[in-house]
Amino acid sequence: MKKMTKAILGIAGVAAASFGIFCLACKVNNGSANVAFAATTQKSSESVIDIPKDSMAVTQALQTTFRSISGQVLPAVVEVDVTTTTKVQSYNPFKDLPFFFNFPGMENEENDNTREYESSALGSGFIVRHTGNTVYVLTNNHVTENASKIKIKLNDEREFDGTLVGKDERLDIALVSFSTDDKDITVANLGNSDNVAQGDIVLALGSPLGYFASVTQGIVSATGRSGGQIGSISDFIQTDAAINQGNSGGPLVNIYGEVVGINTWIASQSGGSQGLGFSIPINNIKTAIDQFISKGKISYGWLGVSLLGVNQDYKDALGVGKHDGALAAEVFMDSPAMKGGLQAGDYIIALNGNDVKDVNQLVRDVGNIPAGQTAKITVMRGSSKIDLTIKMDERTDDIVGDSSKQWPGFVATPLSDSARKQLKLDSNVKGVVVSSVQEKSPAAALRLQNGDVITAVNDVKVSTVEEFYAALNTVGKTEVWFDVYSDGHTISTGRYKLNRK
Repeated sequence: MKKMTKAILGIAGVAAASFGIFCLACKVNNGSANVAFAATTQKSSESVIDIPKDSMAVTQALQTTFRSISGQVLPAVVEVDVTTTTKVQSYNPFKDLPFFFNFPGMENEENDNTREYESSALGSGFIVRHTGNTVYVLTNNHVTENASKIKIKLNDEREFDGTLVGKDERLDIALVSFSTDDKDITVANLGNSDNVAQGDIVLALGSPLGYFASVTQGIVSATGRSGGQIGSISDFIQTDAAINQGNSGGPLVNIYGEVVGINTWIASQSGGSQGLGFSIPINNIKTAIDQFISKGKISYGWLGVSLLGVNQDYKDALGVGKHDGALAAEVFMDSPAMKGGLQAGDYIIALNGNDVKDVNQLVRDVGNIPAGQTAKITVMRGSSKIDLTIKMDERTDDIVGDSSKQWPGFVATPLSDSARKQLKLDSNVKGVVVSSVQEKSPAAALRLQNGDVITAVNDVKVSTVEEFYAALNTVGKTEVWFDVYSDGHTISTGRYKLNRK
């Protein structure tokens, strides 16, 4: 969800029409909720009802723990106030009329019609480093996105001008710095999010709905969650600790006072907390802090494949058994993957000796490998297990966005009974179905379309996905062409020349 102005968020009674996912970088007016008053009772630190002493001792110990965590962690938690400036060109309906004149003060009419509008939003953050007079605050990218001004408000309500050090849209994180000669700045302790498990007690800290320095408590509902439509690297800790708009960028803390996650988004029908909050595991972010400080950005390793998660039916058609992993559905030409011998259709099951659970994990692990370093990748090519050694490159947007380099430029899917019925194919037609054709790719250049059925590669007939990728293997080939069945006809495509550097 985009950041909203305080004025907009001050309007009460707006409800989402359907289930939605809401980011948490927004601010509302304090005290906007209805207020009810409770009846007064006696002032006492003792229980007014009869509770067994042993039970009360356990409860008091838990309360003391929460107090201690809150008291020691909150000084490291900050409010991040953001101002964004938008320039709008006003339209003058008289500008092009013959009788329009530039009166005094209207000489620069186009500039005069440009107006700047400021909007405010807030999120949360926490202090992760203090070096000399520079203090570094970690928060979400969607909190600081397009910020023209950043203010950092400490737990003791001191305010400082913030400077954006670096940001990353893929992880949805940002690092902000401010200067102070105060030597007693509290720095958060970063824990090990790999040890987080379902049922763990956690606290979420931040400024939800503009209520400064708030603490909520709950448990870890799940780990390894995907979704959120924020960033492109999906791996979240799910918690039922109350998280609301304004909590974005704040820490998720374990019972030892260690930060195990950064609160990022909620799933909600109303925009408020419904017990479905999601945090980025802190282990996914630790190395990013150093990279932001040294380079102002995160450098990702690049393998050069388009990865796909596939079900067991697809694995059976691919001939790889029941292994967990990720399908290299497409390989970028002249990429580290292709140079290292990885082929489209290879099923990646291990990276540097560690099993691959799914696509999200592999994307994260590949991204953490520095450019220039070699990686050992284990693939299933049909029923054969192959080890490859590949030297990584650095990921850049221009390379990743160049679909003309994606080979073959589509995903081959099995010709299942349901696909056969949908495409109205006779039982004697054998092959694989073309899907997800990429614009400007080799497949697009060969005029392949979604729903086409490839029956042969370089005149080698194919009837399964495994046979297709085996025939597509580019080793020793200088050109590739396909036989395509469509609307009762089989035609051969043009020949695509494999130009390698």
